[in-house]
Amino acid sequence: MAQTTMTVRLNETLSEFVAANVGERGAYENVSEYMRDLIRRDKERVEREAFDRLKAELAQAYAAPESAYKPLTAADVIARNKA
Repeated sequence: MAQTTMTVRLNETLSEFVAANVGERGAYENVSEYMRDLIRRDKERVEREAFDRLKAELAQAYAAPESAYKPLTAADVIARNKA
C-alpha cells in the first residue's frame, strides 16, 4: 500500500492539545498514530452518515402507500435516467 507524507501546521493551542495526547502522557505513541486514528474515525463518521441517509430514504420509500408505486420497464428507467 502506498504511503503519503503530509505536513500539518497547528496553532499553539492545537499543538499543545496534540502533545497532551501523545507520548508518555497520552493515549498515542506518536503524532502519526494519533492522526491516523482521527482520520479513520472521521472516515467512519462520514460512512455512517451516508448509510443513515440511505436508511432514511429507504424507510420513506417503504412507508409509501402501494398506490404511490407504478410499474416501470427497464426501458422506462433507462429513459428516465437519461433525461
